[in-house]
Amino acid sequence: MKQTRIIKILIFSCIVALILAGCGTKAPSWDAFEGALNEKNFPVPQEAYSPDQTTTNVAMDYVRYSLPGLKEKNGIPEEYMDTIKAWGWVEQEEENTDSSGVFQKDGVTVHLTVHDDYFIVMIPKEKKALIKGLKTK
Repeated sequence: MKQTRIIKILIFSCIVALILAGCGTKAPSWDAFEGALNEKNFPVPQEAYSPDQTTTNVAMDYVRYSLPGLKEKNGIPEEYMDTIKAWGWVEQEEENTDSSGVFQKDGVTVHLTVHDDYFIVMIPKEKKALIKGLKTK
């Protein structure tokens, strides 16, 4: 009797654990976007999370965003690519790979790389400074 009860409890615990594990990582919704921390005109999913802007790289101004469910092997999701283009960014196809893309708009270049559960938005610092300098004159 006691053994049967223990087995039932173990089976129940396993089922609950499987359900919780399956619910832990869901695919991004791609419903709402906002401007990136380092380039306000470049879309980033609102559900993406970035603890802070990283500027320690000499050549690039970059921000890493956490986005559970994102997979490097799947590349840049089609829904995200459609939004980037809808915001006016032009894909530089000759510079792209499956998991990264280069986009231009109004003289600004943005590099996007997709990894498992996160992505990075990068902007070359020299070009960004040059463009801002030209716009203020």
